[in-house]
Amino acid sequence: MCLGIPGQIVALHDEQAKLAVVDVGGVRRTVNIACIVDEQHPPSACIGEWVLVHVGFAMSRIDPEEAQRTLALLTELGEAQTEIQAMRTSGEI
Repeated sequence: MCLGIPGQIVALHDEQAKLAVVDVGGVRRTVNIACIVDEQHPPSACIGEWVLVHVGFAMSRIDPEEAQRTLALLTELGEAQTEIQAMRTSGEI
């Protein structure tokens, strides 16, 4: 199943290209953050934020509690491990 999964932005990869490094369950991948940045919320303000990641894009910012609840639910359903393993083997989110 292809779904969005919470991840935390840990670094900027290329601010001009709006690329950031996201940690999802210990797997780090570069994702596009264009959907969550604007003039009032630049890429540099995203470090440390939790986002919902889907097919290489950070689709929205989510609060840390929501991220943890979603990860716990996905883990309970077995979906988090499936998505994280897919990320490990594909090299991309």
